[in-house]
Amino acid sequence: MKTIIRKVSVTEKGTLIGAKNQYMLEVAPEATKPQIRQAVEEQFGVHVKSVNTANYRPRTVATRTRRTTQTPAWKRAYVTLREGERIELA
Repeated sequence: MKTIIRKVSVTEKGTLIGAKNQYMLEVAPEATKPQIRQAVEEQFGVHVKSVNTANYRPRTVATRTRRTTQTPAWKRAYVTLREGERIELA
């Protein structure tokens, strides 16, 4: 399998849930919760309390030339860390 963690999402929602010690990550669609937990713990050196995931299906979009294409399917993981631990995003 390729890399599990693709990127850390820095959005308005991502910063709001950061107050609850949670982080939003874009992950590989075939990744499981235990794999995501292990990848976060290894890559960032933190202890994961829980992992929740959301799958996003492909959407059909019209281009400027009236053709239709599909956006790729992707997966988002909401990772909750233990109290007092943080992921440095800078």
